Amino acid sequence: MVIVIHQASSTANAFFYNERKAKEGKATFYHSQNTPSSNPFIYSSQHRHQIFKRIEDANTRVKNKGLHISFNPTMNDMIRLGEKGIRTELDNLMKQLGYGNQPFLVYRHADIDRVHFHIVSTRIDKQSGKKIKDNFEKEKVQKFIKELEQTYQLKNDEPKEKINLTFTAYSKNLKQNLENLFAELNRMDFITSKPMYEDALKLFNIEIRQVQKGHLVFVTDEQGNPIRHPIKISEFEERPRFYESKGRAGKIRLDDNKLDQSEYELTRIWGTSRLLVDLIRLIPNYSEKSSFRRKKQSVKGVKRNKQGGKYFGS
Repeated sequence: MVIVIHQASSTANAFFYNERKAKEGKATFYHSQNTPSSNPFIYSSQHRHQIFKRIEDANTRVKNKGLHISFNPTMNDMIRLGEKGIRTELDNLMKQLGYGNQPFLVYRHADIDRVHFHIVSTRIDKQSGKKIKDNFEKEKVQKFIKELEQTYQLKNDEPKEKINLTFTAYSKNLKQNLENLFAELNRMDFITSKPMYEDALKLFNIEIRQVQKGHLVFVTDEQGNPIRHPIKISEFEERPRFYESKGRAGKIRLDDNKLDQSEYELTRIWGTSRLLVDLIRLIPNYSEKSSFRRKKQSVKGVKRNKQGGKYFGS
């Protein structure tokens, strides 16, 4: 069982993504709870969207209002839980995370090689109008999965899906693995600017480029040449941070002799943020990447020159 809480700053984006999948025949309406009507799926998509919009209009201060979860059972999990069990455990998951009384919609997806489910809700409490606390969500999900495995005697008799962040001209499941990369980078709060985010993407040979009014995601070789057909950002469910709205992508200019702004930000937080270790862990064969070694060497030089709480480039 794999459960992912996606970075959904906009409830509308998460909602209309799933609605579009349903319209395309790649998803079906599956389950709902705590909605004004007993079956919201018999009405229009605008009617369903208003369920969340009316709640969120009461609190315009909160930026990240959307809750978007993917519930990914293995084939063995599907058989053991059954349809009734899946609906029950979707409800239990929402209770575990503190959203048991919130309206939420569930979509059943079959657009890849396995069935999975998407939950859409809002982080704004429908009664108080305040944001529901989202502390320790990862720990709560892990506890839920452990209890689920014990209750239904789920076995790990299928190989666990590994996140593949090595992108080549022949990589399989490219779109899904790119979303996995975006999800990992999106959760790293120390990445505070678009250039810094793009610099991190380049470590994986991924670039985002503006084409006319939109943006495309490219897989490149070590020289930055595209090696696969690009994918529109609008096609991704988990989108890279700093690209939620339209706008021109900032260009990165790297200079081997000195740190650019994005590299300076990386050095500034090197010694103060454990999250950078997560980024290094995700980089495939990072020890062989000369560009990353240069960054690391630059960081060491900066740390040696730390004076009076300020950092100076070497």
